[in-house]
Amino acid sequence: MWLNKKLILVFGLIVVCFLSACAEKEKLADGSKLIHKDQFVFAASGEFKPFSYMNDDLTMSGFDIEVGEAIAKEMDLKPVQKRIKFKGIVEGVKTGRADAAVASHTINPQRSEHVSFTTPYYYSGPQIFTRPDSQIKTVDDLVGKEVAVAKGSTYADTAAEYTNKIKTYDSDITALQALSSGRHDAVITDFVTGKNAAKEGFMIKGQQLIERSEQAIVLPQDNPKLLERLNEALEQLRQDGTLSQISIKYFDEDITKKTE
Repeated sequence: MWLNKKLILVFGLIVVCFLSACAEKEKLADGSKLIHKDQFVFAASGEFKPFSYMNDDLTMSGFDIEVGEAIAKEMDLKPVQKRIKFKGIVEGVKTGRADAAVASHTINPQRSEHVSFTTPYYYSGPQIFTRPDSQIKTVDDLVGKEVAVAKGSTYADTAAEYTNKIKTYDSDITALQALSSGRHDAVITDFVTGKNAAKEGFMIKGQQLIERSEQAIVLPQDNPKLLERLNEALEQLRQDGTLSQISIKYFDEDITKKTE
């Protein structure tokens, strides 16, 4: 019995050491830390078209992906995609599975307790989407209605302000598909995502735009030098028009500039 306990303890220590080694990052001359010194490993979900979506070869494309690649280039690093389901991305960044997440995360106080945010790289906002024949028009009409949202998104908190009937899906797109096929009363999601889904033939209609929000890159709190580098890269991409060009490519409008 004593021997078994000792073996379990030793095995546990090995596992802890192994996990610690996996999370260890290389510290560069400027003080920033990366998983690999010549790479920028960035996470996205591949579940959030047109921001990130899967290709046949299992790589990801989309607005977020091109922003991540542009940032890597600006920092003279090789871009490396890391696919993590949206609901697990923040935890994945915290535990060292990626250097950062370029994955349309809304800046909010709850997340800010656990991770750092860059300056916003685009501006969005939650919008109500319904089927075209719905009588729901504003947030007041959501009282008592069933609203679907994506797991891990801030939209669940938004929906909870108006109803206690909330259904969650792995992605915004699957929530919108469910709505389009006749399930639930409404979906709250990013207005650009809903707009794009409607263009692709989903039987949905945009209703009230609830608020405006800032979307930023997420990274661990213990990497302030990398935060500086990312903010510098983003500022350069704003100044030279790269962010605007990527936005117009995917949305036919510039969502990278704050509107009053």
